[in-house]
Amino acid sequence: MTNRPPVGDKQDKGKDVQAMFASIAPRYDLLNRVLSLGVDRGWRRAAAQEALALNPARVLDVATGTADFALELKTRAPGAEVIGSDFVPQMLAIGRQKAAARHIDIRLEEGDALNLPYPDGSFDSITCAFGFRNFADYARGLAEFHRVLAPGGRAVILEFPPPRPGLLGSVFRMYFQHVLPRIGGLISGNAGAYTYLPESVLAFPEPERLAGLMRATGFRTRYRLLTFGIAAIHVGDRLP
Repeated sequence: MTNRPPVGDKQDKGKDVQAMFASIAPRYDLLNRVLSLGVDRGWRRAAAQEALALNPARVLDVATGTADFALELKTRAPGAEVIGSDFVPQMLAIGRQKAAARHIDIRLEEGDALNLPYPDGSFDSITCAFGFRNFADYARGLAEFHRVLAPGGRAVILEFPPPRPGLLGSVFRMYFQHVLPRIGGLISGNAGAYTYLPESVLAFPEPERLAGLMRATGFRTRYRLLTFGIAAIHVGDRLP
């Protein structure tokens, strides 16, 4: 597969994104480690601390993929019920294998992030790690997060913002646009997927703009940048 989905907000890309991630599912975890030089694990730890800070009883990890973040959450909060939702069955199958191998009890279910199959107020915490920029409609995704969160609940989004101005941003942009697609294409056999990924980052809202979208949805919002702005954690608390 060499075709790649369109990038950015308000794009009809759901089926293309689904097919792309299905094609790279077997190599997805390896690629994450290689392409982030292992730094993504520290980012996930920081995001998990935010998501679990209020001791949630029920946690939903949206766009869970191969369930890396859902497993991190359950490991840190063994008493919480953790559900991972994704619309790519091939990714969920790998996640179930990982959970079984580690004897970790999480539920992994098929679901569309823009139309979550859960009643209003079902969860105390909602997370999304490196999946939000693949949504076809950011505002609708945030509205669904807000809907299925209980009053006083928390949403945590871990994502790659566009590279910032300056030397480091330029280096990161060059890596993302030229090095990452080559390594990703070699390992996964899908050059299109690893051209889409950096393009999707460049098309993603700046951190303050994403915070504004969250506020407009009804969240009390804050964010912080990680590793010189390569990643960002946005925290949105639903008002009681």
